[in-house]
Amino acid sequence: MKFGTSGLRGLVTDLQGHASALYATAFARHLLDAGLAKAGDRIFVAGDYRPSSPDIAATCIGALARAGLQPIDCGAIPTPALALYAMSKGCASLMVTGSHIPADRNGIKFYRPDGEIDKVDELAITRIAAEIDDTIVDLTPGAAQSEEHQAAALFLSRNRVLLPAGALSGLKIGVYQHSTVARDGLIDVIAGYGAQVVALGRSDHFIPVDTEAVSAQTIELLRGWAREHDLDAIVSADGDGDRPLVADETGIPVRGDLLGLIVARFLEARVVVTPVTSNSGIEAAGSYRVTRTKVGSPFVIEGMNEATASGETAVMGFEANGGVLTQSDFAVANGALTALPTRDSFLPVLATLFLAKQQNKPLSAIAADFHLPVAAADRLENFAVERSAAVMAHLRASPANLAAFVKPLGAIGSVSDIDGLRITLADRTVVHFRPSGNAPEMRCYVEAEDDAAASSLLEKGLSLVRDWTNTLTRLPIEG
Repeated sequence: MKFGTSGLRGLVTDLQGHASALYATAFARHLLDAGLAKAGDRIFVAGDYRPSSPDIAATCIGALARAGLQPIDCGAIPTPALALYAMSKGCASLMVTGSHIPADRNGIKFYRPDGEIDKVDELAITRIAAEIDDTIVDLTPGAAQSEEHQAAALFLSRNRVLLPAGALSGLKIGVYQHSTVARDGLIDVIAGYGAQVVALGRSDHFIPVDTEAVSAQTIELLRGWAREHDLDAIVSADGDGDRPLVADETGIPVRGDLLGLIVARFLEARVVVTPVTSNSGIEAAGSYRVTRTKVGSPFVIEGMNEATASGETAVMGFEANGGVLTQSDFAVANGALTALPTRDSFLPVLATLFLAKQQNKPLSAIAADFHLPVAAADRLENFAVERSAAVMAHLRASPANLAAFVKPLGAIGSVSDIDGLRITLADRTVVHFRPSGNAPEMRCYVEAEDDAAASSLLEKGLSLVRDWTNTLTRLPIEG
């Protein structure tokens, strides 16, 4: 078990039982030791729809109760809904979810009373877990009072103030429900603004949907539904509902960083914090100041905190996966949108649909109007972390190694090492190699002048990694 870009992740077989009780106990002790909670305080727990989540949540509830806190069960709700509700009560929370990764893996996200834990908290929790590892012997699952309805209702009420009444009337929107905990809330909110909603693809088994690297199979589904139902857009979210998926009228997904850019304009943000993997055209696409960070919500939150500490206002952030975080309160159609410094999928979905309605243009045309470099991303799955580490160590060992590695793609113009290696080639195209922080995957991000060039560059970039690491026969491939 280890912390990645957002929470603790690992195989279900490793997380169930001892590990989930261990880390829940360590989290509780950290809260108590740091003065973030006191004995008897409430702590809220929720989970996603993957098969292992209820069992892991029950184990966590039992461990939290034995550690001296009072767990409250919030059922299966989106992560931003859990965080909003717990923060409104001044309490910590814990979300059992593996987000977009396959069902054989799961994870836990931890929240202090003021929002997501940071890297300092992660180190403290990891240290406490190591200290008490041998003492965790009681794995009895627990039951708790439910406040699922209250938590879901608060989140829906937040989203009902964003737009004017009837703001989406005349639009026909598909909602790809699959197995996301956001599926019913999305329909409720979008229909509430007057759109005609078509429910699509609801599933009783867990389907991993990565909104940052949408699979070819998912795109084919979206394209088919768009044609069949004559839709203006299709929207969805990942497993725990903190990453949005928005597809245009043809079923082609809109880039997550473009969704974040749309929100920045919608909220009239003054400061935008976003990882280095977001589109390089963002700086020139608005009147805000942009801060770039490493990949992961803790780094975006750190950047937002620094901005507000320096006196900045109207501060928000987003990730390349489309999840939007608000550090400041913002004025919206029907009041104030209070700060929610954790990823949210509903805000970018609603802001994007509202823009389509306002401009009375297809989403594909709206996306083209931003004139951003064409970006694409994909990953090598079941790619052992040892392999990722080996290739990154080789590329960082010397400029000659890096130049030789990317020679089939072109000559190097400049290199950024903020998170992974982001290489701008002499022709101004971009290729970025980065090991995933929460799964055995090697990710590649590219930018080029058109779709064909981006697709070709992405395929070549992944092939370079695959071919080089295939020579390392001593390193096993996971899965």
